[in-house]
Amino acid sequence: MESFLKQQENAMLHFIEELVNIDSGSYDKQGVDKIGEILISHYKELGFQIEVEKQEEFGNHLLIQHRDAIDPQIIILAHMDTVFPVGTAAERPFSIKDDRAYGPGVIDMKSSHASLLYAIKALMHEGLIGYKDIKIVINSDEEIGSPSSKCMIEREAKGKKYALVMEPARKDGSLVSARRGKGNYTLIVEGRAAHSGIEPEKGRSAIEELAHKILQLYELSDHENGISVNVGLIEGGSSANTVSDHAEAQIDIRIKEMDQVEYLEERLEEICASTEVSGTKVLLEGEMNRPPMEKNKKTRALLRIIQDVGEEIGIEIEDTSTGGGSDASFTSSLGIATIDGLGPVGGNAHSDKEYLEIPTLVERTLLLALLIERLSHRTK
Repeated sequence: MESFLKQQENAMLHFIEELVNIDSGSYDKQGVDKIGEILISHYKELGFQIEVEKQEEFGNHLLIQHRDAIDPQIIILAHMDTVFPVGTAAERPFSIKDDRAYGPGVIDMKSSHASLLYAIKALMHEGLIGYKDIKIVINSDEEIGSPSSKCMIEREAKGKKYALVMEPARKDGSLVSARRGKGNYTLIVEGRAAHSGIEPEKGRSAIEELAHKILQLYELSDHENGISVNVGLIEGGSSANTVSDHAEAQIDIRIKEMDQVEYLEERLEEICASTEVSGTKVLLEGEMNRPPMEKNKKTRALLRIIQDVGEEIGIEIEDTSTGGGSDASFTSSLGIATIDGLGPVGGNAHSDKEYLEIPTLVERTLLLALLIERLSHRTK
């Protein structure tokens, strides 16, 4: 199998180049759907059936399984969208320098699509049938929190035994066994406008009230226990000489454990229940949109299987936790053994320096193929 994949390395790189050179930002439906059409074509050639879940605002989602599959027990998650705006691929298209490939989305996660597709090809080449035990779910909006695909992922994951998530491995090659949960909130303050020179006493400053609220929000952070609250964007007011009648803040909240959700929601309610500036009103909108991916007993057992497979092919597998979010949280919260970071190794995702470590393309694809086959035997 390894020799087959080595022979396919150039084909894999050309496939990655094709995907990277197509803009597919989360809000670029046309670009994402173009990626989807390419994937559909390749999977159909391998005898897979594709169900397209059409979307109006975002790109269409894909549900893929082999025509001979019967109740597959392994769900594989991947996404087609990137964080980059239209025009990025033309500005800095796919390129190779030394042992690294560059381009928008090259590691997050267009290389992962090549790895998954060629892992299946490798299994078929060897006459193995583990690919019949997988259900592939590919969404179009992961980078913005999976608003249109969360329910689909949870629906398709129910009853599955294993979840393999194709986000890239960390820079040091580690897989991801835990992620913090994530919430997005908007705090809106309404005040009363007035001229700051002529009659400031008649005004009620929304900005002043928001300032008080921001300080209270930061006090919720407890980094030792994995809770972080960050106000990343603020806006308000109309001019320097006007008491502001409107202000708002965008808030990012991260948690380590589900038990922390109730505590944080109660504290947010308390903060917004009263105001420091008389005459202002406060409204909080948003929710915890990704639960934490916790390293539980099932995940540890799956990690040991992956480490055993890695040892057999000479790859030492380590794991780590990260504060970034992914769709792995959805399967993990359903009690399914979940491991993330099963794509190739790379780094600097979401930046103009994003890269793929080319030497890891074949080895991580081999790891994935053998893992699918190993897990398939365990589901029987």
